[in-house]
Amino acid sequence: MSRFNRLDHLLKSFVDKGPAGCACSVIKDGKTLYQGYFGYADLETKKPIEPDTIYRIYSMTKVVTCTAALMLYERGLYLLNDPLEEYLPEFKNPQVYHQTPNGNLYIAPAKRPILVKDLFTMSSGLTYGGNQNETERQTSKVMEELRRKEANGEKFNVRTLSKALAGIPLAFEPGSHWRYGLSHDVLGAFIEVVSGKSFGQFLREEIFEPLGMNDTFFTIPEEKKDRLCSLYNRADDGTLNKDTSIDTRFQSDSAFESGGGGLLSTLGDYSRFAQMLACGGELDGVRILGSKTIDLMRTNHLSPQQLADFDWPYLAGYGYGLGVRVMMDPVAAGGNGSIGEFGWCGMAGTWVLIDPAERLSAVYMQQMIPNFEEYHQPRLRAVIYGAL
Repeated sequence: MSRFNRLDHLLKSFVDKGPAGCACSVIKDGKTLYQGYFGYADLETKKPIEPDTIYRIYSMTKVVTCTAALMLYERGLYLLNDPLEEYLPEFKNPQVYHQTPNGNLYIAPAKRPILVKDLFTMSSGLTYGGNQNETERQTSKVMEELRRKEANGEKFNVRTLSKALAGIPLAFEPGSHWRYGLSHDVLGAFIEVVSGKSFGQFLREEIFEPLGMNDTFFTIPEEKKDRLCSLYNRADDGTLNKDTSIDTRFQSDSAFESGGGGLLSTLGDYSRFAQMLACGGELDGVRILGSKTIDLMRTNHLSPQQLADFDWPYLAGYGYGLGVRVMMDPVAAGGNGSIGEFGWCGMAGTWVLIDPAERLSAVYMQQMIPNFEEYHQPRLRAVIYGAL
């Protein structure tokens, strides 16, 4: 009996306490070591999780976006230390919010331009919408206005978003801090300008089609809608309530292709993408990225100050590379994995682990908010590495 069968018990325990269903695959050197499907894609109809179930992967999109941008880097079309304004002129002369000692807000010119690498490393000063600082509040207003116009038939795309965000003063001096935000959405706009293709077209032609990822896209085809896993909000008492509120962005009439969180995919599709990265950038004779570029991607790029900002407790021991978490210190992590293991996760609980040292990749899929990532992901990692 394979030691990977321990994952059966773990995944069943996840479904008992949280998501309606989940799935996981583990691949090493092109060989599938484990594949498991548990629970339901839809509770009401008792539709089971199956190999062709489609999931909202949210921020796991970021790994795809950064891979795409690095493909253009390998073609000599830009350098990581280039000023972003050379490609997206709207970011020329950025402004930064500052506070006086007594708490008054003021705006001043940034001390240096945003660099392309600042987008990769979440050190641009761009944020998500929120209420923690003025940049977040202004970003919320911009996003609400774009969504309001969209509801009235005025579509927006990744270039529209980039130009709107460029008008908001940054939360901090470029390169000085790490802050999770819309940097990878702007990277999608950057890819459009550098490649001369729409963001979605570039991903489709340069990554998805070559790798045979036929079920990965920003908008879901009509004939595949019945395969989309239901998303559930979990109440404190464990009750699951279906949430369709954001599914309009995945419909065929949506024009916004979010590099930070917009893709749909299957366990099999994303597993092929992850295994390509684990095997040095090549899968089944198809070369997507060079192995040395992947090494750069999975190197910590954060300064001590930025590492202090990257303080999510369940990612202790990790740094942050070019759009991915990077294992730096297994002792601090309490983890049995390899130094240099990398990946990311998604808002509804999806997760990817990529380990070039072992030529190992693992992908986990579920659709629940809150996602229990701090409970699920370290346990998945412990069982997967323990089975090697």
